[in-house]
Amino acid sequence: MDRADRDAPEPPRAPRPRGTVRVGRIADSDVLVSGSWFLVAGLIAVVLAPRIEQVQPGLGAGKYVAGVAFAVLLYLSVLLHEASHAVAARHYGYRVTSITLHFLGGMTAVETEARRPRDELVIAVVGPLTSIAVGLGAVALWFVTPDGLLRMAVEALAGANILVGVLNLVPGLPLDGGRVMKAGVWRLTGDPLRGAIAAGWSGRVVAVLSLGWPLLLASVLGTEPRLLDFVLAGVVAAFLWTGASAVVANARLRQRLPRLAARPLARRVALVPADVSVAEAVRRAQEQEAGGIVTVASDGSPVGIVSEAALSRMPEERRPWAAVSTVARTLEGGLRLPVDIGGEDLIDALRARPAAEYLLVGADGAPYGVLTAGDLDRALRADDR
Repeated sequence: MDRADRDAPEPPRAPRPRGTVRVGRIADSDVLVSGSWFLVAGLIAVVLAPRIEQVQPGLGAGKYVAGVAFAVLLYLSVLLHEASHAVAARHYGYRVTSITLHFLGGMTAVETEARRPRDELVIAVVGPLTSIAVGLGAVALWFVTPDGLLRMAVEALAGANILVGVLNLVPGLPLDGGRVMKAGVWRLTGDPLRGAIAAGWSGRVVAVLSLGWPLLLASVLGTEPRLLDFVLAGVVAAFLWTGASAVVANARLRQRLPRLAARPLARRVALVPADVSVAEAVRRAQEQEAGGIVTVASDGSPVGIVSEAALSRMPEERRPWAAVSTVARTLEGGLRLPVDIGGEDLIDALRARPAAEYLLVGADGAPYGVLTAGDLDRALRADDR
């Protein structure tokens, strides 16, 4: 990315997702806290309460306050992990829209995907390395920390960060290690989508293996697993499986996009004056064997596109008396697409202006046909089979 791109003004910030609270900004990105974080903070407080009571007897209800304070401390280290992703992404010229802290940790939302394997690798790996560095720093601090709650907090900080850093390096999406694996496969094959699929399938394997965590506690560590261990293993496995499966599905879709073109999917279009009746417009379309109806002004320029949904809802007895313009959508910006559009450009155009029908036009601006979102979806599904 050249200097002009880096210095360009930032696009307007996206609306804050529902269920989140904005607490500040890091690396020009909103820091959001999900409502689920308050649930996990309470859970941490309850789980740590017996240990806090053992270390500092007589606190009473204060042990839960201390537990919440530990939760805040742990999530500040998670914030450092995510902030390192954001700083690295900004360094390579990618816009980071937000950093969100949630039930299972955090997420850094980068607006676009990496353009090079090196970018993917560095942005991914700095997070776990930051967590490990924080953990090792806490280990060093432990030796000079007096006994009591403060030492307990340092122990928790050390153990949690080293564990998070190491586990995040496991090679499977959506973990950071999965992105490292994706970068490696991408570098070897030259295809980022192959890398994503390989790392996604690895993530599915990791999800299944994570269900065995309670059994590992019993057989290797000699600790009797609790109900909470089974619940957490299930939650983590579901999170990993869902994330990995979404990556695989998205990559497979994008592999098919280069073969996707609007022209072969175009329906023949019937051009009718906007003031004719619905019944007459349908008759003309049937006569011309057209699959779409576009209304035109007196000079012949297209002004609207008939909505199939609105047409189907109009009773037959009303059609001879209602103007076809009443079931047509005005051809606003984004509803006219070049007939030769295809691939990711086509998908981006549809995302930018979601609609059920679009008018395809030739190079001279003349109507060529109608493209429906339903036809496009069926084409993608047929190609998938």
